[in-house]
Amino acid sequence: MSDTRTIAIVGCGRISPRHLDVIKEIPELKLVGVCDIKRERAEVRAKATGAPAFTDAVEMVKNLKPDLVSVLVESGAHCRVACEVIPYTKNLIVEKPMALTLDDADRLIDTCEHSGVRLFVVKQNRYNKPVVKLRRALEAGRFGKIALGTVRVRWCRTQTYYNQDSWRGTWQDDGGVYANQASHHIDLLQWMLGPVESVQAYTATRLVKIETEDVGTAILKFTSGALGIVEATTAARPKDLEGSLSILGEKGSVVISGFAVNKIETWNFAEPSPEDSDLAAWSVNPPTVYGFGHLEFYKDLLECIRTGKRAMLDGLAGRKSLELVIALYQAAVSRHEVRLRYVPEGVPLGRGQTK
Repeated sequence: MSDTRTIAIVGCGRISPRHLDVIKEIPELKLVGVCDIKRERAEVRAKATGAPAFTDAVEMVKNLKPDLVSVLVESGAHCRVACEVIPYTKNLIVEKPMALTLDDADRLIDTCEHSGVRLFVVKQNRYNKPVVKLRRALEAGRFGKIALGTVRVRWCRTQTYYNQDSWRGTWQDDGGVYANQASHHIDLLQWMLGPVESVQAYTATRLVKIETEDVGTAILKFTSGALGIVEATTAARPKDLEGSLSILGEKGSVVISGFAVNKIETWNFAEPSPEDSDLAAWSVNPPTVYGFGHLEFYKDLLECIRTGKRAMLDGLAGRKSLELVIALYQAAVSRHEVRLRYVPEGVPLGRGQTK
């Protein structure tokens, strides 16, 4: 097929089977290589897919020159690995978060821009059917003035999970529940309610032995005046409970629950709409916390490549989400409110001369 594009995977850990399953479902994509610094991991994925295995990412992409490269390594290595493969591809996919520091995020964005490479950051929950429906209602003004937005992540990650790899639960390469598991949900809250003015946050490490947090709570103040709440933990026992999002406004309330933000629990609006009658079709809980969004994410990025349209989840969107996560950590460390928006005082530019 003339429209077929080649893709290679760098990182064959926990998330890689989800990406590989999705790639297999899309006729436009042809997997040409899998890579992991641990040869046994790469060989397992190679055997399952029929693609050759590599242990050196640069060697793989330099030889194969794939149209797309998906970087699925540990978060702390996202920027380094991505920048190494950029010269040998035109489209780069990076799992969340795109980096663990804003300097690395900026370096990745700049390197892609200067090399003419399109950057896509994985935030697959934006493509969940209930989330899409909620976004449409929000854009249609059905909520009126927003009062409160809340996300809750109550998942189970035991010590066994963190012991799988030495980087898990470390500050240098992973982060805690804010940066890892809840980063999707924090992104959704900001995407729905708009720019954040300031945050206050707390973290704790309660049930596992890691450097970072397994419990976090935060209060967000949006520039619109709405407030937000983040409740995130990997200390739910004995299994995952929920990954939810709720929006409350003057004309309506919506709660999306399930354990992967995939189930419409509440859909109440003061003014009915024909769209309110088909809720069941938009509410399907997936078999895992990864949800169904990866497939739509890949389809959308392929459409962006074909048409040249701007991606919803480009580097700037990924950076914006990362900035909020880092602000939560700063608030937790400092025990003070942290502002994300600089507000000039006494500057006449754009306002006229003040008297």
